[in-house]
Amino acid sequence: MEKACKMKPKKQIKEQQLKLHKTELEKIVDESHPLIRLSKQIDWSHFEKVFEVHYSPDKGRPGIPIRMMVGLHYLKYTYELSDEAVLEGWLENPYWQYFCGGQFFEHELPIDDSTMSRWRKKIGEEGTEEILSETIQTGIRTGAIKKPELKRVNVDTTVQTKAVRYPTDARLYDRMRERLVKCAGKEGIKLRQTYKRVGKRALQRQSGYGRAKQFKRARKQTKKLKTYLGRVVRDIERKAGTLKGELEELIVMAKRLLAQERNDKNKLYSIHAPEVECISKGKVHKKYEFGCKAGIVTTAKTNWIVGAKAFHGNPYDGHTLAEALEQTEKITNIELEQATMDMGYRGHKYEGKCKIEIVPRYKRGKSKSQRFWWKRRSAIEPIIGHMKEEHGLERNRLKGEEGDMTNVILSAAGFNMRKLLRAFLRLILKWLCGNANLLVTRLHAQTA
Repeated sequence: MEKACKMKPKKQIKEQQLKLHKTELEKIVDESHPLIRLSKQIDWSHFEKVFEVHYSPDKGRPGIPIRMMVGLHYLKYTYELSDEAVLEGWLENPYWQYFCGGQFFEHELPIDDSTMSRWRKKIGEEGTEEILSETIQTGIRTGAIKKPELKRVNVDTTVQTKAVRYPTDARLYDRMRERLVKCAGKEGIKLRQTYKRVGKRALQRQSGYGRAKQFKRARKQTKKLKTYLGRVVRDIERKAGTLKGELEELIVMAKRLLAQERNDKNKLYSIHAPEVECISKGKVHKKYEFGCKAGIVTTAKTNWIVGAKAFHGNPYDGHTLAEALEQTEKITNIELEQATMDMGYRGHKYEGKCKIEIVPRYKRGKSKSQRFWWKRRSAIEPIIGHMKEEHGLERNRLKGEEGDMTNVILSAAGFNMRKLLRAFLRLILKWLCGNANLLVTRLHAQTA
């Protein structure tokens, strides 16, 4: 656990005395709005109990209210916004301010956007699992989710792509040289040559030759860029003496980049995100994806996400099954009875109590019930698509392996939040339709 550096946040208590220069949010918002109704169903006190261990009891200044931080992350991943954009939206939207625990309409930003990234790092993977778990518990309390539905699940994996450009040797050599030159300047090391001008020209020529399919000339420029990088590395090693800190890490990465060959495993694909892996999922339109593998678990019948986990090292799908089901049982507090998945999970070696159903190519000769659950397995595919297009799973911008773990779980929480809002909206529409039918019936009775 990260060392606590802030005092425990004060509880948000409703002020009895009104402020003349501020307007109460209750006078602005509509109580029947789905976001307002949902805010009253979420157990915010649970987060205060869980996250208080990350704060010092008596040292430092009071932290930002926990409801504010959790609410902002729910909104961020529900509407796929950046940290800056969700704060800008909070400033303009009274419903968002009410959802995050505000009493009066505010005209100033509550926090800096960097506070959100530090808070995510503070709570870690376990904290984000609590945020996802609360969406499930809220669904159970409101009747949107029934507990028996959580016992049957579908499991699949996808690629959580990182926000990196497509890696080529020429780009990596040039970017690595730029980082080394910049870091050497900070350390006060005067290099014999930086290759800034000739490196830029070589990269432009390599790109142009590649576009024109003059591959022999393109390879020659790539070799030049590799030579420039090697010279910079050797020059720094001669003049720096003892390497330490960021410069040492960059030199290690540069040597790894210079030594790697085409068919090597564990290659370096990004300078600012060295944890990125190359994953091939057999897609025709996208042969290779760069990021990490993510395991998704959903309810078989109603499509709620009950598990989401990032896996590094590009493991075989079957080897991720045990961890994915274990996380699901931890989040839902319910023992699983059946998990259905595709043939990519053959040879999983799972030894738990949950019954594993691997959907075969041919489904003849099986019971009607079994065929029903096999057909439901494909429902997880559009859920993954929605997570990528609408909830931030397509381009992960959070740093490091911790960022990968955090992003996939919060994307799942954002998906569940969207389903909860739709469930409340359906209740409102159902109530309005019922009242309209009652009004029509009374009018018919009066005219008769």
